[in-house]
Amino acid sequence: MKHLVLVLGLAIIPTKNKNLQPLSALAPPYIHTQIPPQPHPQLPTMALVDALILVESGGNPNAYCKREDACGCLQIRPIMLREVNRILRKQGLNRRFSLEDRWNCGLSKEMFYIWKRWHHKNSSEEKIARNWNGGPRGWKKKATQKYWTKAKMIWEE
Repeated sequence: MKHLVLVLGLAIIPTKNKNLQPLSALAPPYIHTQIPPQPHPQLPTMALVDALILVESGGNPNAYCKREDACGCLQIRPIMLREVNRILRKQGLNRRFSLEDRWNCGLSKEMFYIWKRWHHKNSSEEKIARNWNGGPRGWKKKATQKYWTKAKMIWEE
C-alpha cells in the first residue's frame, strides 16, 4: 500500500514549469498511477465459471463421475468436448481438445469460455449455468433450477 500511495502522491505533484512533465509520466510502465476501481459490494466478484467449478466438483480437478464419464473440475463429458471441438472447427481454427484435457482445470475453463462465447453471447448467468448443467434446453428444465440456486449462492458470496 505504501508504494501505491507514493506513486499516487507523485502523480499529483503540481509542476511550476509548464515544460516539465509530471513525475507520474516518468514512472516505469508497469507501475499504474491510477487507483483500480473497487468492486461494488453488491456485485459478485467471483467469475461464474469458478462458482460452477465449486458446484460441479468442489474445486477438485481429479473429480470423476463414472456414470456420466464426466471428469475434471467442470465435470466435462465427452459430448461437451465434441461440441467444443465442433465450435473450433466452425470457427476455422486448428485447435482441438482431447479427452485428457478435461483433467486440466485451465483447459476446462478454456473449453467453457469457447462454449459460452458461441452459444451465450448475450445470455444471463442463470441461463448459462442451467444450460451448462442440463444441455441446450437446460434453462427450461425444472431439474436445473436447484443447480442454479446453488451456483448463484456461491457466486454471490
